[in-house]
Amino acid sequence: MALGSGGGAGRLTVNGLPVAGGFAIGYVHSVYRAPSAEVFTVEGRRFTMRAIVSASENVLDYYAVAGGRSRTPAGLWVLRLARPATYDELSLLTTSIGRRTLLAGGRCLPLYPATGAAEVWLTVRLTPDVHGEPCRPPYNQSFLLNTM
Repeated sequence: MALGSGGGAGRLTVNGLPVAGGFAIGYVHSVYRAPSAEVFTVEGRRFTMRAIVSASENVLDYYAVAGGRSRTPAGLWVLRLARPATYDELSLLTTSIGRRTLLAGGRCLPLYPATGAAEVWLTVRLTPDVHGEPCRPPYNQSFLLNTM
């Protein structure tokens, strides 16, 4: 979606990855080694965590938050948060082990360094240049469709 801004047209993005109403932060859970994602909606320049999706129900237990659980037709576990959390910005610690990756619109933006750890800040803004690439495993098309 193209939007006007003071400097010209831009696209609504999270860290340069175009978002149209929502995005997810995918990762491999460090304890259960299961592909998982935190699912967010975008309202203006704020974003709200609404759900957690994982290949392992144990990941949902690990969060220890209230909400309703269900399964997707593909067998993923979903926890819809009873109390969604809203952010203007969010700090994440990323590592090559967890491989935190932004997922939106069928595209991915890796957030993790090749080695070690890094702190990444997520924000919603208008961006003239967008980033991202086709998603690779574990964020294949089936996982993306069931996450969003």
